[in-house]
Amino acid sequence: MKILVTGGAGYIGSEITKLLLKAGHEVVVLDNLSHGFVENVPKGAELIVGDMRDRKKAKQALAGVNCVIHMAGLIVVPESVKDPIKYCDNNVLRTVSFLVAMNDAGCKKIIFSSSACVYGTSDKLPIKEDAPLRPDNPYGATKASTEAFLQAFHACFGFDVTILRYFNPYGPGRMHEPITHAIPNFIKAALAQKPLPLYWKGEQIRDFIYIEDLAQAHIDVLNLSGFNIFNLGSETGIKIKDVVDLIFEILGYRVPIADLGERKGDVHANYAASDRLKKAVGWQPKVDLREGLRRTIDYYKSQPKS
Repeated sequence: MKILVTGGAGYIGSEITKLLLKAGHEVVVLDNLSHGFVENVPKGAELIVGDMRDRKKAKQALAGVNCVIHMAGLIVVPESVKDPIKYCDNNVLRTVSFLVAMNDAGCKKIIFSSSACVYGTSDKLPIKEDAPLRPDNPYGATKASTEAFLQAFHACFGFDVTILRYFNPYGPGRMHEPITHAIPNFIKAALAQKPLPLYWKGEQIRDFIYIEDLAQAHIDVLNLSGFNIFNLGSETGIKIKDVVDLIFEILGYRVPIADLGERKGDVHANYAASDRLKKAVGWQPKVDLREGLRRTIDYYKSQPKS
């Protein structure tokens, strides 16, 4: 199968590209490199540097493509709170423009990188796919809006759509600076013997999913048709402060905590029910949190010191 990965030079997109190539697929990456790196793109994938809103670049990238895995987008919740228009323009309007290009090219199969942020503060835990969508921040609103457009393109144009709602990905890999993910910031601070940054005193509950497990789900759902929505998480909720303690335990020492107080847009607690995905394609997470943290710590230990 020939597959286009938008945002394939990014942290998660490059991992998906690597697994697609390993599975024998032909892969094209479309990335404007605003948050990705040429070095992230595995050998064997064709890289087209350009914006997905550029119709010429989109047409070039979509030539002969059977499926799109749509990873491109802005992801920083606090930034979305400060600049909702930027997030709507980039995440929603850019995607709709690309969906039109897909339809024109005759490519009507898409796997979309969504987020647990679409749920906002859920009434019940674990969160199931039929929970109401009540995003608590503009980033989550852009994901929910894009999901609605995908439903419309399924209904109007016959698109096969699979939506994967990520919980909290983590693991080794190069990210765009400044890094906003919690776990790499915790690890980098601890390795540098600096105060570890912590919001809400670490009382938030999150569901962390290792990057290789998350990426594998995209390969597992390639052959699905129709309209599908799946949660993608480990199904285990853990307090952030307990993740910090686990990092300290693996390292064998502690550093001071930098109490950053509260932060707008944060959900207090979420973790996934992922049984629907397991039943549909047999996907299972394989790397537990302790092992995933150990691998991530080893990765950051191996990086040159800035």
